[in-house]
Amino acid sequence: MRKGTALVVGATGITGGNLASYLVASGWTVYGLSRRATEQSGVIPVAADLLDKPATEQALAGLPITHVFYCTWIRRDDEKANVEANSAMMRHLFEALDSDNLQHASLVTGTKQYLGSFEAYGSGRIETPFREFEPRVPGDNFYYALEDVLFEAAEHHGFAWNVHRPHTVIGYARGNAMNMGTTIAVYASICKATGQPFVFPGSQTQWNALTDMTDALVLARQMEWAATTPGAANQAFNTVNGDVFRWRRMWQEIGEYFGLEVADCPETPQPLENQMADAALT
Repeated sequence: MRKGTALVVGATGITGGNLASYLVASGWTVYGLSRRATEQSGVIPVAADLLDKPATEQALAGLPITHVFYCTWIRRDDEKANVEANSAMMRHLFEALDSDNLQHASLVTGTKQYLGSFEAYGSGRIETPFREFEPRVPGDNFYYALEDVLFEAAEHHGFAWNVHRPHTVIGYARGNAMNMGTTIAVYASICKATGQPFVFPGSQTQWNALTDMTDALVLARQMEWAATTPGAANQAFNTVNGDVFRWRRMWQEIGEYFGLEVADCPETPQPLENQMADAALT
């Protein structure tokens, strides 16, 4: 028995790709929306650029979607442009779907909900651990714009919603530049092959502070649970693995796993793009 018909928006990303596979294995009919149709086992591909309203309407016409899982975003030059583009994408989506079938929509955002936008990241003062009821940080933030579009559509069409706020998501996703797990593994492999020291690319603050991660399948399970549990409707949820760590220890453990010389954290951050450029020259 099928659980529902899901539309995973951003089906080629870390979050969306793992969610789509999980839902297929759990007994859903799954459509995977991305700008370019991509084959994925059990997922019905749908190609559309959400910024193109007519193309979105054409791509989604007649699809019997009961549950939307929104796992995508687009980066622009500043936060005002981020707000404009991302809110337009979500509006076009809900305007194109058949609202008579739609029962639930889930939105994935993240810790910029609490720490502020790219331009104002970490500028506010907030108590940790983050709680879902914390007020919004002043200023433009495309996460807030997406929430507002979701809330408006849910009220207008009468479907339930959830917002999920993971930290850094780790999971399989081919060719995804935001996949920190893969990036670190590739960097460690290059260091091992070239004999370069394993240098942490972040700041001293990041090196010493507590942080956490979100496994993509943990997030997928929570999203399905929230979308199918009446008592979880119309709520936001933080989604993390539950364990916390400091990079000063984790970096050492990763280095030991790969058999690397682990350097002390530099006083000045050494971004990977600079380190790799230097390595290429040598």
